[in-house]
Amino acid sequence: YGRNKIENYGKHMTDIIGQDFGRYRIAEKAGEGGMAIVYKAYDKRLENYVALKIIRIDRLTPEMAKKSVVRFEREAKSLAQLGHPNIVKVLDYGDVQGNPYIVMEYLPGGTLKERLPNRPISWRDAIKFLMPIAEALEFAHQRGIIHRDIKPANIWIEPTGRVKILDFGLAVAGGGVDRLSGRNSVVGT
Repeated sequence: YGRNKIENYGKHMTDIIGQDFGRYRIAEKAGEGGMAIVYKAYDKRLENYVALKIIRIDRLTPEMAKKSVVRFEREAKSLAQLGHPNIVKVLDYGDVQGNPYIVMEYLPGGTLKERLPNRPISWRDAIKFLMPIAEALEFAHQRGIIHRDIKPANIWIEPTGRVKILDFGLAVAGGGVDRLSGRNSVVGT
């Protein structure tokens, strides 16, 4: 895979299936958000599947891209500090030709948003989801990391029923002011 292909990842993020991204071979698209695309990828060095989250800098102005890269780095560092069974594990972080990425454990399953019915659920089922989320958030808060984006789309449910929190892209560490958000703005969901 030539240098030209790597340089164009940011411009053509949808057509990299089957190509190498550093040591990772892109297998399939796993999800997409406003800031990043997540792929299932094969780690050729460790010989296992991972989730590879690549920032979408192609849609941003240079100033916004710079801020997004800082947030992306913060997410990688925040996740690396949080070894908890209900928080997705970060395995690696890097950059391929100006395209930053985070490598996380690959989790089969789906989001809580996808799994919730369009009707109220029983309190027993709600507790099954809420308790592990609350425990993971308490763990993060004890380490000075505030998620700020808890919503059903950022809660993953494995086929075994284990719940994991994803997407620490808006997290703030140390309980301090987030300089990327501005003084009079509210960030989070």
